[in-house]
Amino acid sequence: MEGFKKVLVYLSKDNSIPQCAKFAQSITGHFCGSHEDRVPVNFCLSNNKFIVSDNEFQGSTRAFLKRPPFCPFKHLDATQLSLLREGTQSRGVDTGVAILLQTANKKILLTRRAKDLSIFPNLWVPPGGHVELNEKLLTAGLRELEEETGLHLKEGGYSSMTLGLWESAYPPGLSRGLPKRHHIVSYLVVTSNEDHSELQKRLCPNEEEVSACAWLEPSIIEAIVTFTDKKEAPRKLPDGLPPTVKITTLCDGLMKDTELPTLVLLNTGEDVERVSDGTKYALQLWLDNLKSQNHL
Repeated sequence: MEGFKKVLVYLSKDNSIPQCAKFAQSITGHFCGSHEDRVPVNFCLSNNKFIVSDNEFQGSTRAFLKRPPFCPFKHLDATQLSLLREGTQSRGVDTGVAILLQTANKKILLTRRAKDLSIFPNLWVPPGGHVELNEKLLTAGLRELEEETGLHLKEGGYSSMTLGLWESAYPPGLSRGLPKRHHIVSYLVVTSNEDHSELQKRLCPNEEEVSACAWLEPSIIEAIVTFTDKKEAPRKLPDGLPPTVKITTLCDGLMKDTELPTLVLLNTGEDVERVSDGTKYALQLWLDNLKSQNHL
């Protein structure tokens, strides 16, 4: 069965025995009211089960779980639910991880997903992917970082912490069709002892997954998260921001440094090159953490 090959999400409420989450149920909604989209939870990856609970338990970490207001699992009605393929309904909810790589000089690495990918093509995201059997979250995240960007971080050369959890669906909204994928993504920040120029020298993106990379500074990230819930992107660049950001593109195996209009990273809406909604959530958490450390 498919479920034995993946690390799936299990839910525990009021200290009940963890049960495998159903594909079509909202994980966020399981722990909060229907009008809410953000809730504190406790979670732990143990014995190939990603357990999420409303109560603290042995080995658990506490963080906020969030879904976008348009999450399809929040809005599925009985008719739409009946239209889901039987195989889809029995999939369960997958476990994912994404790494916000923070450099010693306080920049964050984002990658632009290849345009031919079947899920979230051409969006700017941190490196990440599925958690494989018998992996820890950090191990899985570092593996994905290396597979997608070629960056291997040596033991002792970094520190890490959990930022938060995001409920991800694809397509991301019912206006795009019934959901085919359902993940809970753990966002981790990994702080390297090296600055971005040192890491850039070892950058070797996987062209099958990545079409470009960018090292973004806090001021750019502040502008990105400002437009998280806006229906329209700004037509004019906010004061103080550079008109372009430097990116490294990959085409036919060749890397090239070029410039991307900063406004592209502030885009909102569907079918445009932009920063993904889950990434914006993680970047906001990163900024909050940075400010709490008096680094901003």
